[in-house]
Amino acid sequence: MTERPAERTSTRAGLDRDRNEDTSVRAPLGERIQAKLSNAADVHRANANPESRSAAKKAATSGRPPRRARLRLSRIDPWSVMKTAFLLSIAFGVVTVVSVMMVWSVLGAAGVWDSINQTVQDIVGGKDSSTFDVRDYIGTSRVIGFTMLVAVIDVVLLTAIATLGAFLYNMAAALLGGVEVTLAEDDR
Repeated sequence: MTERPAERTSTRAGLDRDRNEDTSVRAPLGERIQAKLSNAADVHRANANPESRSAAKKAATSGRPPRRARLRLSRIDPWSVMKTAFLLSIAFGVVTVVSVMMVWSVLGAAGVWDSINQTVQDIVGGKDSSTFDVRDYIGTSRVIGFTMLVAVIDVVLLTAIATLGAFLYNMAAALLGGVEVTLAEDDR
């Protein structure tokens, strides 16, 4: 039992000595940063062009090369595509309605409708033109109602098209093999 504490003491002393030697010969910060950036650039070149042996060799000499995995996207679940497309198309519909409301209110605040009414009265003239108001034909409620109708149709169409696209991709992937992707590990 007396030997174990002596071993621990000697290994601790050895670790402290190693730590002191590492800090005394450490390169300046600028050189370490430059070396890291150079290593990252070499790894990036190796990942960008996997067939390039020189880039892979440079990346390998500076440390271990990054691991690569070749994956194939062979099937897309149509149900998850439908749910995601539905949610995104609803968001798109809400954005459409809000943007039309904002543009419509800006046009009203800028006096565009009064200007159109005045122009029609000047062109047509007479008693009939004094009762003309463009907002009777293209009022806010009509424009917002039409925009909501278009948004609902867009939700249905975008969801159906995305789901159909997933089915078509699955059929093409069954025939051709799917999309192949190469993933690489970061050095961090």
